[in-house]
Amino acid sequence: MKPLVKYKTIQAYRNHFEKVYCKGNIRTFDKIPVYFCKSDFKHCFYETKKSKDDTFSFKRAKRIDWIKETLEDQSADLRCGWLKKKNKIDCKRRVAIVNNNYVVIILIGKKKDGSFKANFITAFVADKSIKKILQMPKWVKK
Repeated sequence: MKPLVKYKTIQAYRNHFEKVYCKGNIRTFDKIPVYFCKSDFKHCFYETKKSKDDTFSFKRAKRIDWIKETLEDQSADLRCGWLKKKNKIDCKRRVAIVNNNYVVIILIGKKKDGSFKANFITAFVADKSIKKILQMPKWVKK
């Protein structure tokens, strides 16, 4: 994996995210374009301490370059995602796992021409949840 990115400010991480991901041309190893929104920054790099996404996580942010690397890694373990609110497996969500517990989640869809596209959901070190993630079925491109 790429070295950890160490900035002193949240704004520096935000600038990096917007330049590399929101303005970049990110594709998975199997050629699915992945789209990022500026608003994804908060969900990805903040953790919940008292209320939803209220605390910036330098632990998550230092791994900012791992998102692209994980999406491009053809050896990543691909699993279906989980819809917590509906308590069910969701194979439209693709969870890519590298380094035993680093996950990147994208939502797979199709363009009008039938080709695949994806929207970035989040990325994190799955310390507590990795066992459950690994119990999900393998993700298969359909």
